[in-house]
Amino acid sequence: MTATIPVAVPRKGRPLEAVLERIAAVADIDALADSIISTLRYEKALTKGTKTADASPYERLADYSETGDPHAPEYTLLRDDREGFPRRVVFDSLTVALDGVDLRLIGREEPFRSLRTHEFALGFDSADLVLEEVVELREAGVGSLSEINARINPHDTDVAVVTGLGDTVYHTLLATPEVVGETATLDREFVTDYQGPLCISPRYERLVEAVLGTRATDGVEFVYPSEAAEEEAAIAEAGLGVYLTVTGSTAREHGLVLGEHLFPSETVLMENTVEAGGEAESIKTLLTEPAIDTALQVE
Repeated sequence: MTATIPVAVPRKGRPLEAVLERIAAVADIDALADSIISTLRYEKALTKGTKTADASPYERLADYSETGDPHAPEYTLLRDDREGFPRRVVFDSLTVALDGVDLRLIGREEPFRSLRTHEFALGFDSADLVLEEVVELREAGVGSLSEINARINPHDTDVAVVTGLGDTVYHTLLATPEVVGETATLDREFVTDYQGPLCISPRYERLVEAVLGTRATDGVEFVYPSEAAEEEAAIAEAGLGVYLTVTGSTAREHGLVLGEHLFPSETVLMENTVEAGGEAESIKTLLTEPAIDTALQVE
């Protein structure tokens, strides 16, 4: 009988896409992964209002589903907070045959927390969530994935990071030229000497403290963009901020200087070290070979 290994994955967004692309690289499901990604991008566009659909979300859900095929993807409906969009189609589950076992990808809103509560031995989620929840705050900041496990207190959680998936987008320091000046370097040391507002996303206080270190954040005042303002515009108004930067082009449009890449916001494979056994170990090896271009590699 084929063993089934459950793995927690995100329900939507860049982290799920990174997981599907990684699974496709080792399980030869490129067309299926592309189909799931395209479906969810279309659903995101519907939620944002950039596309319209004649069919209801329930009709689309039925159209996407192939309940007779155990290796076909399943979707589900998730309540969306945006006014006028009470339901959004998101990923639910998929079984993938991989080296003699069935890998069961199961969608969760917060895969990291599902591992913390011992629901799964393996899972994928954003490294940001690990910083937000369990990485210890210290005077010096965290700058790479390879530093995370050393900052996790084993009395707080049994979860550890195995490797990143290489879908790297950096938390980056941004500032106006007036704040930086002509001679200063926009890095952690600059923030240490800085007194004043630091614009960040509303829920990122602990993440930013972990990344910059408490020595750097002592003396800064966290401020947040309004609901209507773009984050780069809000940073330009505040003078200094931390933002997830892909290319930097939009930051420059707001007259901002790009500073140090502080931390890679990367999707990571995690394990619950108490729950992980022999089959989980073999899957972990398969999912990290061939080598991934990431800051953290499995030895």
